Amino acid sequence: MQPIDRTTDASTPAATSEALARYRTVRRATEALIRALTPEDMQAQSMPDASPTKWHLAHTSWFFETFLLQPGLAGYKPFDPRFAYLFNSYYEAVGPRHPRPERGLITRPSLDDVLAYRSHVDAGMERLLSGDLGERAALLDLGLAHEQQHQELILMDILHLFSASPLKPAYAPPRSAASGASASLAWSAFEGGLVEIGHDPAAGFAFDNETPRHKVWLEPFRLADRLVTNGEWLAFMADGGYARPELWLSEGWATVQAEGWRAPLYWQEGASGWEAMTLRGLRPLDAAAPVSHVSYYEADAYATWAGARLPTEAEWEHASHEAWHDGNMLTSGHLLAQAAPAGQGLRQMFGDLWEWTRSAYSPYPGFKPAAGAVGEYNGKFMAGQFVLRGGACVTPGGHIRATYRNFFQPQQRWMFSGLRLAMDGAGEGASDFEVDVLAGLRKPQKSLAPKYFYDAEGSHLFEAITELAEYYPTRTEVALLRGAAAEIAREIPEDAALVEFGSGASVKTRVLLDAAPQLAVYAPIDISGTALSEAAAAIRADYPAITVAPLQEDFTRALELPRETKGRPVVGFFPGSTIGNFTPAEAQAFLKSARRLLGEGSAFLVGIDLKKDRATLEAAYDDALGVTAAFNKNLLVRINRELGGDFDLDAFAHRAVWNEAEGRIEMHLMSLKDQAVVVAGERFHFRAGETLHTENSYKFTVEGFGELAAGAGWRLERWWASAHPAFAMTLLRAS
Repeated sequence: MQPIDRTTDASTPAATSEALARYRTVRRATEALIRALTPEDMQAQSMPDASPTKWHLAHTSWFFETFLLQPGLAGYKPFDPRFAYLFNSYYEAVGPRHPRPERGLITRPSLDDVLAYRSHVDAGMERLLSGDLGERAALLDLGLAHEQQHQELILMDILHLFSASPLKPAYAPPRSAASGASASLAWSAFEGGLVEIGHDPAAGFAFDNETPRHKVWLEPFRLADRLVTNGEWLAFMADGGYARPELWLSEGWATVQAEGWRAPLYWQEGASGWEAMTLRGLRPLDAAAPVSHVSYYEADAYATWAGARLPTEAEWEHASHEAWHDGNMLTSGHLLAQAAPAGQGLRQMFGDLWEWTRSAYSPYPGFKPAAGAVGEYNGKFMAGQFVLRGGACVTPGGHIRATYRNFFQPQQRWMFSGLRLAMDGAGEGASDFEVDVLAGLRKPQKSLAPKYFYDAEGSHLFEAITELAEYYPTRTEVALLRGAAAEIAREIPEDAALVEFGSGASVKTRVLLDAAPQLAVYAPIDISGTALSEAAAAIRADYPAITVAPLQEDFTRALELPRETKGRPVVGFFPGSTIGNFTPAEAQAFLKSARRLLGEGSAFLVGIDLKKDRATLEAAYDDALGVTAAFNKNLLVRINRELGGDFDLDAFAHRAVWNEAEGRIEMHLMSLKDQAVVVAGERFHFRAGETLHTENSYKFTVEGFGELAAGAGWRLERWWASAHPAFAMTLLRAS
């Protein structure tokens, strides 16, 4: 403990008045938390790690009674001497205690008795605080901070309790979701060096585990500017995150297997997609909000999957001095972690969610616990736990500081915990492209995301591919659309918005625009700003009556349509069998996100390439002129240009193979020799014959695609199909 920094002596009337006001404020805040709870809510204990609310109310009173009133207030009589056994938490020096896992069995004293106990203690504290506290002023600070910790624990434990109920009750009334689209991840760089961390005694109260202030050496590092989001976690899950042992620490993988984890705590899959249990009840998952209630094991596995790591607590504390300190705490009233606010630099460092660090909870150099029983407050737990920093949406306002060290065991998930990524090296900050490329090259089967094919050169090469004799999908689909255009147009409502997922030359789009003059808005979504601008400009020039509202975004992450689409019927358009680039799990996740994006009652036109013979398929992806090979190798050109890579294009060969078991064409770049490649300063080794997997193109049956779509909340309403080579345009309706 450290004494609070005071401008007046603890014995002056001003100090006495200030101490009493602080005490009343904290105690009343605790009681405000239980207004929405029934006596039954406050009695139950949902698991051994949690405690009943009634116990929290009594324990915090026991703390003041034991450490301040009994030794410091003449004539004070304990409310009930038996309470010392019932409500002691872990203070061995004070005496024996009731077992923690059995706190829910303490039906007596009643809630009324516990509230009377609080009143009795409050009356004693009023008398104590009317006089000179002297050396006990530090104990008052500790007691108030201790009670604020239990305010957070009350909400943690109530959420866990309510999540176990089939009724999924809400602690607080629901609020409409306020999150918008999440910003692309950016990085803040820090040079490191010799820095100081830990509590400065001149700064006021701190727990003893924050001391002493000391020097540490930091290598250059980067921190992500925001927390990892639910949408990003869904991508981790879709990529088999919970099923891939190579991502997990050994004990973490054993825990995943033993507990059957497949998603964060409180997530459940409903008819319309993933939902999360919150203090405001069961809610649709907000893709832009930070992922919460994840264990250290999960956080570490995600960081490994993302090609990054968790920060150390020293890195976090050093970086926090440049962060926004006005965060989403309990006083905000949200009771939920919110999407990162707009702006530059580190956000969400304080509030929203406690952030896992990779630092084991251990004593600082020179640490000495406080004398007496209160010395058991922190020091005895410095083994087998990891440090979290920053506070959460259920942390009382004013409770947190940059040096604050929270700690939990690596398997625990019921606290409000999330994660922020870190990387070695300062640099200028990594782009999404760099992060994804490095993560893909670190995998046992090296891979790159096909969305990065489409820089300006890649987009032009793909347009050339569509003109090749061997490449049937584009001309087949265009012919199919032209033949069925009138029927398709009848499915498009008046003044509708056409939302295209991806935009190349928009040839297929023009077929729809020509056939459906009732369209009012065209909203293409594409990750390539150049390709998007070119396509949008061409449509504006040729269709001046249509409002063109482009959205530069990864269409798998888009969370909100352009404002020009608001209030209109929406028709999605996803031609080219681009959906075949996803794994089945990713395709279903995309269809779910598309349903949320397009909204209730929307229609969705999706082109699918149908299964056919091997020769036709392999020729389409490995043409005689080598255009597809150039398109594939352009990924390496882009890496060399943008990430300082040194790929030798002549040392890699394009390969396209039909994988019958998986029902997909695979594109690879095969290393022709043993070699090493440097990308963004990191070295990667390729064996002769080892491949870099760049794309999958799954082929479908109409019935199989209908089943896949149904699992994402769509109904297959009708379809149009061509003869050989077989291709289909499907019409889905949000069900």
